[in-house]
Amino acid sequence: MTVDALTDVAGLLVGHATRTGDGWLTGTTVVLAPEGGAVAGVDVRGGGPGTKETDALDPRNLVQKVQAVVLTGGSAYGLDAASGVMAWLEERGRGVRVGPDPAHVVPVVPAACVFDLGRGGDFRARPDAVTGYAAVAAAHASAPGAAVAEGCVGAGTGAVVGALKGGVGTASTVLDSGITVAALVVANAAGSVTDPETGVLYGELFRGGRVEYPAPEVHEAAGRRLAEVAARNAPPPLNTTLAVVATDAGLSKAQAQKLAGTAHDGIARAVRPVHLLSDGDTVFALATGVRPLDAGQPLALNEVLAAGADVVTRAIVRAVRAAEPVDGPGGAWPSYGGLYGGPDGREV
Repeated sequence: MTVDALTDVAGLLVGHATRTGDGWLTGTTVVLAPEGGAVAGVDVRGGGPGTKETDALDPRNLVQKVQAVVLTGGSAYGLDAASGVMAWLEERGRGVRVGPDPAHVVPVVPAACVFDLGRGGDFRARPDAVTGYAAVAAAHASAPGAAVAEGCVGAGTGAVVGALKGGVGTASTVLDSGITVAALVVANAAGSVTDPETGVLYGELFRGGRVEYPAPEVHEAAGRRLAEVAARNAPPPLNTTLAVVATDAGLSKAQAQKLAGTAHDGIARAVRPVHLLSDGDTVFALATGVRPLDAGQPLALNEVLAAGADVVTRAIVRAVRAAEPVDGPGGAWPSYGGLYGGPDGREV
């Protein structure tokens, strides 16, 4: 049984730490790899990234597997959350062994951040090592294959997409080969997720089947509301879309890096424009290696690559639809559901 989430890739766990109220509107999300780690790759295409340990994922370099991936709010300050994740892993002896004692390990924890500073009213309210520790502990405490909370949680708590509230979203698919491919995103883009002429989500134009377009009068009312919000909010700050795309297929580091690169196509389908100088768009790829790729089927990897982009697009749509509005001292951002309703026309 699948839950249409990153946790459908067996062995991966997801945990959120969310801080709201009293000037807080931020958080951290951790993807915890199975013991022994997962092969990883990364592709950074935004012009303003905030990352940690991404060089370790270069196929030319020594490290073969990572123990966790951290997605966090707080801009570059929030990268400190990775220190808490490393501490949790070190306590359990999980990492690259670097000495004679089994406790002598260095956990490999790549991380990336989104800009959400000041949206909750306090510029100094940002994740730290304690937040990261809480997020990885929540991941470890979750059941294998558990559903993943979406919307304004974890690293998506203070997320914004264009003039709308953003958040966390996730999706998965199982290929005919039995290989699972899944994604988790933090939708926090400078670009827009909606077609300005109709209000439909760009990402839904790629899902197949009939697209439900908002009624013209609904779109007109939404436009008026967004204009009011734009007049109240400060100029759009720096933004970033982050993603972790994962599979249970056996990939090399080079193949994982390719998966991270092609998964950016999924962002480009759902957000326009994308990969701007004010974005830090970063995609991590994880491969647990439970299912070997069919060496006799040259298109097997292509199917994984194509599916990675597809699930990223769906995850962004789900993030936007799950988001809740925010109206506070740091600004006001309506939700897509509040303006346009759900897929069946109801407000969500």
